[in-house]
Amino acid sequence: ATMARTWQGPRLLLAVVGALVALSYQSKRRTFILVYEVPVSDPVVVTTMDFLTEDFNKKNEDLYNFRIVRVLKAVKRLTDHLEYQVNLEMRRTTCLKSKLTNCSFQEGKLYKKIDCYFSVFVIPWFEKYKVLAQNCTNV
Repeated sequence: ATMARTWQGPRLLLAVVGALVALSYQSKRRTFILVYEVPVSDPVVVTTMDFLTEDFNKKNEDLYNFRIVRVLKAVKRLTDHLEYQVNLEMRRTTCLKSKLTNCSFQEGKLYKKIDCYFSVFVIPWFEKYKVLAQNCTNV
């Protein structure tokens, strides 16, 4: 029994080293290492949401601007770059494209709500953003 016990230390060390080697090998192959949910109040999430709203309205062909109603989930993925994946609800506002401030939400016939998923490449310290994926569906 003592023989088996003396082997446990080196075997554990080997397992740890093996895991680290596997992790560093995987990171070179761009598999995701760190994935965790972040609070919506996170400053980078806030600036990313501003970018997404602006970008969405620029590309959207609707006559009116849309605004985020609520962020359902924000996930941070960290590899050789930083990526945020967000699920959110947006609604059509009373503001036409040219107007951006004090926009209330449309009611009645022009009411429109959409659920969106965005994946965004972010370089926070340069305030650079790029939408990698976008999928919005009518609710």
